[in-house]
Parts: sequence; C-alpha cells; structure tokens
Amino acid sequence: MRITTVGDPVLRERAAEVSLEELRTPELQRLIDELIETRRQAGGAGLAASQVSVLKRIAVVEVDDATRRRYPYKPPFPLTVIVNPVLEPLSGETLLINEGCLSVPGLRGDVERYARVLVQYFDRNGARREVVVDGLTAGTFQHEVDHLDGVLFLDRADPRSLSTWEQFERHHMARFLERIGPYT
Repeated sequence: MRITTVGDPVLRERAAEVSLEELRTPELQRLIDELIETRRQAGGAGLAASQVSVLKRIAVVEVDDATRRRYPYKPPFPLTVIVNPVLEPLSGETLLINEGCLSVPGLRGDVERYARVLVQYFDRNGARREVVVDGLTAGTFQHEVDHLDGVLFLDRADPRSLSTWEQFERHHMARFLERIGPYT
C-alpha cells in the first residue's frame, strides 16, 4: 500500500471505531494483512491505517530483525494488531524519544512520551487483549495511537530538535542512545 505523507488532510482526522462485526469482514482482514506487509516493506516499527488513508482505528506494531537493522536500539516486539486501542499511562514518568515517521520521511525529532503504558485493544480476531509496554516500545504504541487520533509526532516534538536522519546520526545519535540505554 502507498503510505500517506504529511500534508495530506487524512492524517489530521480521527479514525473511526471498528465494530467487531466489521472487524470480521474479509475487507478488514485484508486491510490488516496489507498493513502488516506495508509495515514490513517500509521497515517501520508500526503503521496505522490512517497512514494508508483508511480512517479505521487499526494499527500494527512489530519490531523484527529487519526493523532492528534500521533501528538497532529498539527492543524486539512480536507482531501485534491493535484495534480500537486505549492507552493508560501507568506512572507519570516520561522519557524523551527521538522519533521518526513513515509519513514524515527523512525527519526526526524529540518527543516526550510516557515510559510505561497499559494498552487495551481488540486483536484481529476480536478478542479483548491488554499488554503493558515500557520504554521505546511504549513510545511506539503512543505514536501509533496518535496517528489514529490525527496527531503527528511533529505536533509533539520540540521544534529545535528536528533533524534529518543524516544529521541525527552525525550529531545526536550517541547522546540519544546514552539517554535511552536503560529503556531498551
């Protein structure tokens, strides 16, 4: 699928809740398969349906070996399909994560995220699930749920921290890795 990029109004809209009946349709199951494949081809840690111009509250998160080649500092995380996710911070502790986004190609910036969150969601089969995630993984889930709410990391980033990938690697990566070390 084609990933929608910043400037397209669809990225600023809140995605619609998905009924369990709708979730079981072949169309939505095919969408989930396509989200998974698109995320894997793009090498991101997650992908929300709104990033492919589908305003449904569905996202996928996965940090596999291919993803870790791009982001070696991210801890592995199994493929997780989240439908109608709800996040609950489990403490006031936050961490500053340097994020990028497949919908904002080539740009990164520092975003303050909760360090530990409870994620409640339905899986692709309609089963109610919950998972507690920490550190960079918690940041990934918050990033994807932001997409479902029409929020981009650019809205939360310190504008002074914005940089290209090249400049991030050259000037900021070492300090970022030192800062997030305990959370990986």
